[in-house]
Amino acid sequence: MEKVAFVMTLKPGYEQEYKKRHDEIWPELVEELKNAGVSDYSIFYEESSNKLFAVLKREDDHTMDALPNSAVVKKWWQHMADIMDTHEDNEPVATDLRKVFHLD
Repeated sequence: MEKVAFVMTLKPGYEQEYKKRHDEIWPELVEELKNAGVSDYSIFYEESSNKLFAVLKREDDHTMDALPNSAVVKKWWQHMADIMDTHEDNEPVATDLRKVFHLD
């Protein structure tokens, strides 16, 4: 099991809408993520920078690299594109974070 983290950017003023959409996350998206080996997925919001910090665990044999090809993931990205910084294909602009400390 590996823990990974990344940061994304929320457009100003959309914190509540972002939370609402995730409170109503589509069951088929949850299933797709779990089938790809994703678990224990959390996203935190930092208000002064509008940054979203995501942390998740993934199985050693995960298939996360295939998620951008998934129809439900593409649909979710389109659903979220109006409130986040995205690439032209609606994929969120995400920057991987490097672990510098860990305490169990």
